[in-house]
Amino acid sequence: MTHALRRRVVLLGPAFIAAVAYVDPGNVATNLTAGAQFGYTLVWVIVLANLMAVLIQYLSAKLGLVTRRSLAAQVGGRIPTRARFAYWLQAEGIAIATDLAEVIGGAIAFQLLFDLPLPLGAVLTAVVAMLVLMIGDRRGQGTLERVIVGFLLLIAVGFLAGLVVGPPSAGGVAGGLVPRFDGAESVLLASGIVGATVMPHAVYLHSSLTADRLGRRGEHTSVRELLAATRTDVVLALILAGVLNLGLLLMAAANLQGMPGTDTIAGAHDLIGSEIGAGVALLFAVALLGSGISSTSVGSAAGAEVMRSLTPWNLTPVVRRMITLVPALAILLAGIDPTRALVVSQVVLSMGIPFAVVPLVWLTSSSTVMGEYVNRRLTTALAALAASAIVALNVVLLWLTFVG
Repeated sequence: MTHALRRRVVLLGPAFIAAVAYVDPGNVATNLTAGAQFGYTLVWVIVLANLMAVLIQYLSAKLGLVTRRSLAAQVGGRIPTRARFAYWLQAEGIAIATDLAEVIGGAIAFQLLFDLPLPLGAVLTAVVAMLVLMIGDRRGQGTLERVIVGFLLLIAVGFLAGLVVGPPSAGGVAGGLVPRFDGAESVLLASGIVGATVMPHAVYLHSSLTADRLGRRGEHTSVRELLAATRTDVVLALILAGVLNLGLLLMAAANLQGMPGTDTIAGAHDLIGSEIGAGVALLFAVALLGSGISSTSVGSAAGAEVMRSLTPWNLTPVVRRMITLVPALAILLAGIDPTRALVVSQVVLSMGIPFAVVPLVWLTSSSTVMGEYVNRRLTTALAALAASAIVALNVVLLWLTFVG
């Protein structure tokens, strides 16, 4: 390995932390349902959503690298106090909705693996996620990045094992790349896929992960070199996340299409066991647990960053964990269907996307903010198009969920 390549590899990592948000339990639910109900029809949606996510996450990392401030800090410094508090309230609501999906996903995995009650599984998910964050706090961001990459590899094995045993149709995959829908329900699921792919907390967090220019790793490295390494980081991380999401849809399309029971994660797990094999079902449950733990760790870190940037408060991790854990426990104790709660959480989460994506595009296209590293016109045009598409699809999601 050449010296230049070694330096580039050392700078990789922040995007993989953000990428965990793209393979959280909310994604699992939407992708499995899409494949089981509509086969290969929505393959193109996952591909398109992932391409948009690559651009959005790169702009977030770029903002942090160039300005040395996170997106939340940039927004907070430009609006009055009352507006800043209101902005924080919506961001905190999104953080709670995000954490709800991730904690419930972990609870479902604990139940599938060890037959634990859902509330106990939720508490265990939160506790283990707290331990993961403590590793990062004590050992540094680089150690946290390595832990998260380990989780991603575990998730990859679990979510892609079904494709080895029950491979998809090459013709079906190719046909799925042609944009089309199959009724209103497929539009709803497509909107849900986009809403579960471009995550507000990942956008906020990524800029904070690069705001110190990667600490000691980035010393004596120019901003231009850091940006080049960041592009590689984002592309590699989100290709992995995209492959995992696509793998879930293809597994369901090839092996579970049209079967009853796929509208819940537990039901899909049972069908995976009966149709593909008990070993694949076990790996799927382990991957779901890894997804819940790692994604709730990332969500907690994002919520803490937003609070630090927009309010005078700086709660301890334990207090923050308790605040976001309470809604999940309340829902599970009330006996509400956990998969339904996952879907509703994605709807709530989608409401926060414009508040993260629109300011990001505006800030990175401002020469006053970015100086010589301002977006090129084509980049701004593509980012604005992606932001418009994301916002429009989420409006459709809200309409179909509550009105349609």
